[in-house]
Formats: sequence, C-alpha cells, structure tokens
Amino acid sequence: MANHQFLGRGLAAGVLFVVAAEAASQSPASPPDGAWFTDQAEAVGIDFVHFNGMSGEFYVSELLAPGAALFDLDNDGDLDVYLIQGRMLGPGKTVDDALIPPPAGVLADRLYRNDLVVEADGQRTLRFTDVTEGSGLDGRSYGMGVAAGDIDNDGWVDLYRTGLGPDQLFLNNGDGTFTDASDRLGSGNPAWGVSASFADFDRDGWLDLFVGNYLDHDLDGRQPECPTRTGERDYCGPLAYAAVPDRLYRNRGDGTFADVTTEAGVSTEFGPALGVVAADLDGDGWQDIYVANDALPNQLWLNQQDGTFRNGALLAGVAFNGDGRVEGSMGVDVGDFDGDGDDDLFMTHLTTETNTLYVNDGAGLFEDRSARTGLGSPSLAYTGFGTAWADFDNDGWLDLLVANGAVQAKHHRFSSRGPASAGAAGAPLALDQPNQLFRNLGNGRFEDVTDRAGAVFELSEVSRGAAFGDVDNDGDVDVLLTNNNGRVRLLINDVGQERAWIGVRPVGGEGPRDMLGARVGVFRNTGVPLWRRARADGSYASANDPRVLVGLGDARSVVRVRVIWPSGREEDWTDVAVNRWTTLVEGTGQSRP
Repeated sequence: MANHQFLGRGLAAGVLFVVAAEAASQSPASPPDGAWFTDQAEAVGIDFVHFNGMSGEFYVSELLAPGAALFDLDNDGDLDVYLIQGRMLGPGKTVDDALIPPPAGVLADRLYRNDLVVEADGQRTLRFTDVTEGSGLDGRSYGMGVAAGDIDNDGWVDLYRTGLGPDQLFLNNGDGTFTDASDRLGSGNPAWGVSASFADFDRDGWLDLFVGNYLDHDLDGRQPECPTRTGERDYCGPLAYAAVPDRLYRNRGDGTFADVTTEAGVSTEFGPALGVVAADLDGDGWQDIYVANDALPNQLWLNQQDGTFRNGALLAGVAFNGDGRVEGSMGVDVGDFDGDGDDDLFMTHLTTETNTLYVNDGAGLFEDRSARTGLGSPSLAYTGFGTAWADFDNDGWLDLLVANGAVQAKHHRFSSRGPASAGAAGAPLALDQPNQLFRNLGNGRFEDVTDRAGAVFELSEVSRGAAFGDVDNDGDVDVLLTNNNGRVRLLINDVGQERAWIGVRPVGGEGPRDMLGARVGVFRNTGVPLWRRARADGSYASANDPRVLVGLGDARSVVRVRVIWPSGREEDWTDVAVNRWTTLVEGTGQSRP
C-alpha cells in the first residue's frame, strides 16, 4: 500500500492531509526535450480491451464508446480506474456475428484498484489490481460513459454509468463494493445517455445530476442508410435520427433524486448531446451547464438561482462557431487558459471542421479565437473526442490534449486494419487517427508538440474517452485514454514533475466529500494568480481527478491559496506546502468577508 494517510469518514475539521512528498527541481527555461508521455497501461496491470459489438449493421452507437473514470474508490489518496465495456448490438446477435472478435473472458466493465507504493526516498511503484469480481458494478446495458461524485455526502465517491438505457447509479459502500441504487434513487435515465455531470446547482450542499442524451436509436427497427460519395454504405450522422431531451435530476438530500427537467426549463431546447460540463461561466457564483451537441446548436444553461435555467448560448456567442455555423461537437472542457481569472471553453469537432476555443471576456460573453490561437488549422484533419485543459509541463499555463478518431468513411479512408467498423463486402472502414498535444505558449497561442509527446502519439487508433489526473501522485497530470474496439492506454507524464507544483483537494460537508465546483486561486511569489476549478466532469463521457493540481512555473513559493466554495464562502490558506498534495477542509481556513 502507498505510504500515505487514510482519508475517510473520520477526517476531522482543520486537518491538512499531506501525501506524496518529494522535492522538485526549478523550472527549466525551455520546454522539455524528452518525450512527454509513456503508455504504461499493460505494464502496471491494466489489460482492458474494448469491444464495440459491430456486426456490419452500421449501428451508430457502436462508434461512440467508451468513456472511463479516474476516481478514489477506497479513500486511500490515489486514483483508481473504472472502464466501460460494450456488448453485441442488434436483435438476435451473438458474439459469433462480430466482425472483430471480442477479447477473451467475460464482456463486462472493469474496476482496477491503484496499489501505488511510494518509498521514503520518493521512489514509486505503480501497480493496478483488477477488483471487478464482487464489486457490484454490473452494467446492464451497452455502456457509454461515467460520471463520479459523492451523492449522499458519506465521504465515498459514487458512480453514474451511462449507456443505451437505462443508465445506472452505483452507491459506493466504502468497502470496495457498490450497490445498484438506480431504481431507488429515480435517476435511471431510460434514453441513450453519453456524458453526465454532478454539480450542486442549487447550492444546498448536495450534488445534483445533469445527463446529456444523444439520439433516439432503436436497434430493433430499420436503420437509416447513408452512402459514401462512391456508393458504399457508411454510418449515418446525427441528423438522420431524432434527438431526445437531456435530463436534470435534483438531489433531495434524503437518498432520492427528483426529475426536474421540465420545471427547470432545460427541456425546451435540446440536441444530440455528447459533451457536458458544469461551471460558473458568467461569474455570478452559481453553476451553469454547457452542452456540446452534435450538428445542432450548443446550449449554455445559465443558472437563474431559483431552480431554473435559461439558454444563453446564442447571446454569449457559444451556440455556433465564429462563422455562425453549427459543428459536430463532441468533447468539451472549461479552464482559464489565458490567466485572466475567468474560464474559457474548448471543444472538439469533426474532420473538416476545426476544434473551437471560445475566450471569455470576463462577463460571460465569448469570442471564437480558434484560428488566432493556432488551434484551428491543426485540427482540420481530425475528429476529436476526449479533451481537457491541463498544465502538463507545470509551467503555469493550461495545455490541451485531444483524443482523435473518425466516425464516417467520408472523413477518413478504407483500410485493411479497420479498428472500428466494416464497409461494403466486409472491407474494414478505417477510422483510426493519431492523437494530438498542444502546448500553451503563454502569449495567447498554442504550439503543436505532438511530435514530442512520445511513442504512444505515433499510434493511430480510434480514441474516444479521456480521463485526466495525477495517477502516481508525483505532481503532474497523467491521462487514461480509451479506444473504441481497442486497448486502453495509460499515459504517464514524464515531464511535469520537473517543475514546482502544489496539489489541493477541497472537501467539505459531513463526509467530507469533494467539493466539485470550488474555485481555487494560487497566489505565487511572482506572476499572476492561477485559478483552477475542482471538477470531475468535462472531456468526453469520462470522469476526472476531482483534485486541483497547479504547476508553479518559475515561481519559488506560494503566498496563499484561496478557495471560493460552491456555497459562495471564501477562505484563504497561507501554509499550503509546495510539491505536496494537501486537503483543504471547508471552514478551517481564514475566512474572507
């Protein structure tokens, strides 16, 4: 076991929880010369291979999974892994009908416990153990994604699994097992859910749930047929199907949820939702909801502070791109990439479209600066899914990783490899694409550093979900990357720990639980304050590390850390150590008026 303390239900108020202590060298003047990431999934015991159940019927659902979760299953201070599996699709189909055989063994979601060991000298041994059997994580549908959050304030992280309906809510029992509480909690969304977000939308101290639903996809009925320009059959886009409304569930605080979709006003407009993120995008202190829709306008649900929302996407400039066009939006994340104290939006799109960066002016109005920042042109040839703002080199500026993989032949090519689907006469349809890494130059522009990212970025796969977090607790952001009909990748960061950093876990309540939505400001001895938010959502169909990791760049020390809690309360800490993970408990800091 790792040599850190246990954080569970007995954490007393005022305790600073410190783990993974080790020194870091001063930041170099130039970007790292070595490879940024190495794939260590198989080496550390994560041997999962996704199966998409394709049989030549061109079901659109077989293209879009899977997501993944990085979360602390057992409250031991390190991140565990939950991976979503598919199954055969279509009436009467068995694995004998699969065009690409499934992996050996039972087709099921997988849970891996992180058994990280950190020696006294800082030497790390990262190892994962498959603890799926007996865990209670029994997925009953074709899985798509996962959201993570402590919904009953008992200090243990629960999981919400999306799929081809109904979705499932699993309560963490605190002993390595989960209980399927979908029916009892009333949050079993029957539609095709993809991405979901836990957030305290009404500021009552309990996590609510927003579920983004995609399409009305009837596997029993006749499927639409969409040919390529040369006449071969291809997958149909979202406009060939009807979209279905998203769902908003309010946590009653008594172990049940109420479906408030209609009364909250979020049922009036909807599209094929793929990406979802909750954040305070207009700066009023209340969590808003941004929904990335596929080929229809996106929604920005602005929190009206009375249990209702209104769609402000059009007026805010984030319903369409800067040319006034809808795009095939998939992954999405929110972060302060330019260091001005407000959160900006980034989302991934289809081949021939560009990924889009919306810059916040501080008042909740946004401008499309995809081209000006250098992020537009390099994305034209790719279809992006999972993504996140993360300071991979700990220089104080948020970078971007984009997981790519095409969805239609017209956006790619025919090939003998065919990792995701099959074309006419059994000819595989190659949807594989390499992933990309962009470094923030700190001047409003990004540099494509994919060629320095490592050998794993030379692979061409059909990547989908991406979960981000410090898996080995060494002070930099690693990435859990899933592939459709392919092997999972665990990208271990090899460069971020070369610079100084601090890591904080904001917690509060009775559990205490991770305070998703908290804003953390790090005031250094030099440079502008760095603002980050505690979140588990964003990216695509995946759950991220809820802790906040901040690279300090060239700064040598931290003057103070400020937390703006979801309740609106503000507190400062002046004793947060550098190169440590520290837990900050609400109510134990220096209160600010």
